[in-house]
Amino acid sequence: MPNFAALTEAPIEFKRNARAALADGQLRRNFRGAMDFLMVKRAAQFADDEECEQLRAFGNRVRARALSRLPALLEQLEARLTRNGVQVHWAESVDEANTIVHSIVAAHEAKNLIKGKSMVSEEMEMNHFLGERGVDCLESDMGEFIVQLRAEKPSHIIMPAIHLNVGQVAALFHDKLEVDYTEDVDLLIQIGRETLRRKFFEADIGVSGVNFAVAETGTLVLVENEGNGRMSTTVPPVHIAVTGIEKVVEKLRDVVPLLSLLTRSATGQPITTYVNMISGPRQADELDGPREVHLVLLDNGRTQAFADSELRQTLNCIRCGACMNHCPVYTRIGGHAYGTVYPGPIGKIMTPHMLGLEKTRELPSASSLCGACGEVCPVKIPIPSLLRRLREEAARRADAAPHHVRGQGANHSTKEGLVWKAWVKMNTSPTLYRLLTYAGTRARGLTPANIGPWTEHHAAPKLAPRTLHERVREHLGEA
Repeated sequence: MPNFAALTEAPIEFKRNARAALADGQLRRNFRGAMDFLMVKRAAQFADDEECEQLRAFGNRVRARALSRLPALLEQLEARLTRNGVQVHWAESVDEANTIVHSIVAAHEAKNLIKGKSMVSEEMEMNHFLGERGVDCLESDMGEFIVQLRAEKPSHIIMPAIHLNVGQVAALFHDKLEVDYTEDVDLLIQIGRETLRRKFFEADIGVSGVNFAVAETGTLVLVENEGNGRMSTTVPPVHIAVTGIEKVVEKLRDVVPLLSLLTRSATGQPITTYVNMISGPRQADELDGPREVHLVLLDNGRTQAFADSELRQTLNCIRCGACMNHCPVYTRIGGHAYGTVYPGPIGKIMTPHMLGLEKTRELPSASSLCGACGEVCPVKIPIPSLLRRLREEAARRADAAPHHVRGQGANHSTKEGLVWKAWVKMNTSPTLYRLLTYAGTRARGLTPANIGPWTEHHAAPKLAPRTLHERVREHLGEA
């Protein structure tokens, strides 16, 4: 498997990746069909607009309340989990988180891990980190299993293999699993499950993500449809859960509206097949479950977003993927073009906090600002506003105070700054404005035919032969 961690060592080439994706007709057809299907399913679940808006507002309040008390709730969560027998670990960076996980693995002399779907483990590059140290990590989510066989990253946070069609999966299973070629979806799923089921019982440690962590009770909530999450967290003798610090909620009852919003927005289901609530390791009178449970709480730039009252809204995200499903940019290029773990609109406002604007400088501008993402977000994150804010931070001088985002000033241009200063001067001086607009209209024939990227797909704008003020004066004179 290639070293995906190398992707973060240089700025992400979004424009180059996007051009390559746009040239792939099969990829575009796969995404168009999948996104249309998901949008229809979500719309059916939120047929009542009034009920939808009330639930979104409620979800927003629940998340905002949790974030307003984030430090205290994290301490309460740790205390409750510790009382329940769960070992809690804190990690400021992905390197620290991986080191913690490896120390647990080494303490048990484990050689085989099986994972339920976890975007934070993808964020950590856990598979690669442990693989370099002789530990085999197998993805048990069907979509993650497929992309792992292809040595790829997930292209969607809910449906990792959504960029593939049935024929591509059939060919993959035929080549990698040495089974007869078939495009029968049910049979392909059965082949995958038979391959994975043996691995659950061979694994030394199970790894999972966390959808919600309840501070009140010390409960880790995990939702899924395939049963792989439940198997990963109950069959192996050790369970390691990894999650971001923002996933904490205050009370168990807060999970109810968020769960309804998550499943209906993500897959168009009223509820997922499995809702797992984990509050501790196996007790003496219980027949199954792990003997040991660990929780790794990862920061990785989240406190940077938390420190700013506007950017903090990024942390409201419940990872439903609805913003991706409705994004005209994501729908046409897919997730891999973004070059990050979190693609689409939510990735464009999250990843700069994790990697810095110097490595993600193109992402905040990779949006038409049509507003679709903000309209469908189940917890009302104002994604377009946050994109504009990050564009501003990228254009701000690196040495200008205050510093809100790592990599501030990544897109700053002294030349552009001088142009805007001249624009301000012209528009604040009536005499200079009249002089320059008069000269511009009379010299309109000198307008260049090529003015940069704009004219790659548009005709160059032409100045009018007379200014608006001149035309108004003529009109009033005629009147």
